[in-house]
Amino acid sequence: MGRAVRAGGAGLLSALAALGGGELAAAGALRPQSSPVVVVGGTVIDLTPTPVKEFAVRTFGTSDKPILIGAVIAVLLGLALLLGLLAGTGRRVPAAAGVAGLGVLGAVAAATRPASAPLDTVPSLLAALVGALTLLALTLPASPAGGRRAFLLIGAGTVAAITAGRLAASRASSAALVLPRPASPARPLPAGADLRIPGLSAFVTPAAEFYRVDTALVVPRPDLDGWTLRVHGTRTIELTMADVLRRGPIERDITLACVSNEVGGPYVGNARWLGVPLATILREAGIPAGADQLLSRSADGWTGGTPVDIVMDGRDAMLAIGMNGLPLPAEHGFPARLVVPGLYGYVSATKWVVALKLTRYADERAYWTERGWATDAPIKTMSRIDVPAPLRRLRAGAVQVAGVAWAQHRGVAGVEVRVDGGPWHEAVTAAVPSPDTWRQWTWTWQATPGSHTLEVRATDVAGHTQQSSRVTPFPDGATGWHSVVVTVV
Repeated sequence: MGRAVRAGGAGLLSALAALGGGELAAAGALRPQSSPVVVVGGTVIDLTPTPVKEFAVRTFGTSDKPILIGAVIAVLLGLALLLGLLAGTGRRVPAAAGVAGLGVLGAVAAATRPASAPLDTVPSLLAALVGALTLLALTLPASPAGGRRAFLLIGAGTVAAITAGRLAASRASSAALVLPRPASPARPLPAGADLRIPGLSAFVTPAAEFYRVDTALVVPRPDLDGWTLRVHGTRTIELTMADVLRRGPIERDITLACVSNEVGGPYVGNARWLGVPLATILREAGIPAGADQLLSRSADGWTGGTPVDIVMDGRDAMLAIGMNGLPLPAEHGFPARLVVPGLYGYVSATKWVVALKLTRYADERAYWTERGWATDAPIKTMSRIDVPAPLRRLRAGAVQVAGVAWAQHRGVAGVEVRVDGGPWHEAVTAAVPSPDTWRQWTWTWQATPGSHTLEVRATDVAGHTQQSSRVTPFPDGATGWHSVVVTVV
């Protein structure tokens, strides 16, 4: 039994040592995206069927990425444990070859990633070498004391390598971005735009609370000094950040929403964005005849497709560089991202953007449209109850019911609330600076004892009332009325 435990431990430690070496090489010397766990995890994401991805987002929310990384590591450790047991039976070389093979699979995954670079295979190949040599070293015949020393030394080295790699991956950009004053400032928020009701979503969502839904297992951190945006139109232009800053940025309040948001879900937020109008950039590059898609590419290879006519119709579509008065946080696209009001994020809000291409939907398909999501993705009229929270116990009498509603680029005309399927009551809606933001609302309910269901629906400026039927997000966004159940005593 003791021999089996030592052999299994050797297999586990060889895998951890491999991960430590690969992590240090990726984050410290190359780039975090080339980490063996990240490239394998990214490949898993790409190969996962859309319904499974939707289940993961719905079930785990923004924790889906840590869970996936944990699953990849768990599988790796399980295989390493088996290989360690194999080595314990005297077949050390085949077991070491198996450990090395896991690293080679990582190298294949790295080489086939959408935005792979020539050196991206190095961390996985280094991990293969470190893992194989570690297993061979730990399974050499040795005294118990010598074996314990080897375990301790390799374990300490592994922890140090992983820690150093994570610290290097989280390093700040090499240069600070100083935002210019907007050539066209945002309108001052009208009085009463934020009702400031406890529990109600603030009109402006702080960056730290703004939702994040993307496929990046590691947040890309492009070097600001070396960042460029390549725009392919009738000619190709290349813009540095200095070029972008010289083009007279605009400042606007715009609400973004994710197509994966369930009815009443959290994947929607409003911020004040600073950026250069996309129409200006596209006109410089020239729009080819017949081009109907603006294909944007992220630093990690992800692509999004935006209708050209939407970008050019006069709305405040922009290449954003600032959020709520500060440079974009790394998690929200530093140094630049797209913001196109009125469309779900997967076709309008590419983060860490490095390339734009004017092309046709018939010729090229973006990441999510290739997986069955709708090509055109206008945001549906939606509303949400924030106050009271579900399952709250309330006192009878006057109860304030409040929430937010959105119908970007059309605007919310009105909001209605009802109790237990009864008549609809018109809510009071807050002022808004433009139709591109969400709108707060409130209604006073004379609550009576018992269990009650509150429902909300919104109507946009075009006269379309929010659909009542519940539909899941795939393929073009959820529908349905949000409801909460409360108890009044």
